[in-house]
Amino acid sequence: MRFDLSGWTAVQPGTDAETYLPSTPETVLWGRLPCGTDLPVLSVTSGTVVTVDTLSHEGLLPDQGQDPLAFFAREGVPRQLVLDDAVRVAAECSRSEADGPHVVTGPIAVRGARPGDLLRIDVLALEPRVPYGVISNRHGRGALPGEYPAGDDAVSVFAAVDERDGALVGVLPRAAGSDAVARFPLAPFLGIMGVAVAGPARPHSVPPGPHGGNIDVKLLVVGTSLLLPVQVDDALAYVGDPHFAQGDGEVALTAMEASLRATLRFSVIPRSEALEQYGVLTGPLVVTPQFLVPTGLSEDLDEALQHAVRASIELLHARFGMDRANALAYLSAATDFDISQVVDIVKGVHAKIRVSDFDA
Repeated sequence: MRFDLSGWTAVQPGTDAETYLPSTPETVLWGRLPCGTDLPVLSVTSGTVVTVDTLSHEGLLPDQGQDPLAFFAREGVPRQLVLDDAVRVAAECSRSEADGPHVVTGPIAVRGARPGDLLRIDVLALEPRVPYGVISNRHGRGALPGEYPAGDDAVSVFAAVDERDGALVGVLPRAAGSDAVARFPLAPFLGIMGVAVAGPARPHSVPPGPHGGNIDVKLLVVGTSLLLPVQVDDALAYVGDPHFAQGDGEVALTAMEASLRATLRFSVIPRSEALEQYGVLTGPLVVTPQFLVPTGLSEDLDEALQHAVRASIELLHARFGMDRANALAYLSAATDFDISQVVDIVKGVHAKIRVSDFDA
């Protein structure tokens, strides 16, 4: 099935934003995350708003031909709707088979951040750069390894963007060659947001950890924030893995992956203030207008849930002075624990604690 993409334009590199970070061979890592010995590609003060052009890896990978012009042309995408920076990264950047798939932009030094502080990343705007995305199942890495994909080749399903009732939706064929489609709402977010780990070794881009990275928490839409424990001086933040939509679990391996222009505010929360507001954070914490969202991470899903419960208890104790036994009782009665993803080697669970349940 070919989708009609006429009338759409691409958000190509370049903007008049005051502080702008493009994704170029000089500003990205392909398949690895920054570490403490990496030099920043941008340095800002706390509170600075940065516009970042992020790139999806879909259409760039070797098993897709590492030629986004050819890959997307097969889906009927005209040249002007293929991103120039995607073409350049695919042609000029290198990655080994041992590296992850993600194009990671950064690191960004946030001057004055120190270990013990928190880095807060506020998501101010997320603009789709193209009117399409890709959902992939490959290498036995989804929730049903050994069953899907059915053959040896990677399966990359092309999805288009359409407008329905004034909102953007994703459009996906219901069967190969069929004109029947499924439509689902878009809710863009960045799957990768993190800080550098200490030491000289760059982590693989797939498994998330205390540093954040590929946490794939779909709640991180516009108007939310991610808090991360700083591990090296100046934090050395980075972003990537843009999504147009994802279901909790991300069971195929990827969700609707597509490039976004992200407008983000990077702020340092000093250690004393961080302890007063959140206690000792040992991993990523998402903050939305409705929820405090502690996370739990482990290769074992049961352990990931246990980590999320412990993080939730400690957060309730620190922020609201709640007795730990009562905190556990509250969580059991009132809090949903959702599966973030089960496909990134290290699985994720996140809790949704309603802030309205607690008085001032």
